[in-house]
Amino acid sequence: MKIVKYILQGLLVILIILQFIRPEKNTNGYESISEFETETKPSSDVSLILKENCYNCHSNHTEYPWYAEIAPISFFINEHINHGKSHFNVSEWNTYSAKKKDRKIEELVEMVEKEEMPLNSYKLLHGDMSENEQKLLLQWAGLVRLQYKSQLKVSIAY
Repeated sequence: MKIVKYILQGLLVILIILQFIRPEKNTNGYESISEFETETKPSSDVSLILKENCYNCHSNHTEYPWYAEIAPISFFINEHINHGKSHFNVSEWNTYSAKKKDRKIEELVEMVEKEEMPLNSYKLLHGDMSENEQKLLLQWAGLVRLQYKSQLKVSIAY
């Protein structure tokens, strides 16, 4: 029984020490997102959907919930953000070619249609997109893809 007590005390000490180790915050400002929105022109409804379901993990600007200050949750959230940004980061949108932009929007469509985005762990805490929100997001994405497809056809013609 004493071993269990020592293990629990050790775990408590580790948990306390972890509270002083903070992962770097992802708060570089909303300006980089505005460049993406200026180019892709989402409606106000779609912009809200993107803000509530995408930008926290797929941009350089995260709005952190209160529990993001508690370790080890803070490390878990930080890993999700870094992973999400490695696949698709709207804050780097202006560095992508038209072909890559089209591919990223195509991936967005695939993930939303398969209901793989937002992640289940995100939905658990923040709620899921309604069918109407998914429909609006997919319609917008289709229009954005048309824009990039036409750019690609023009560049191929030259």
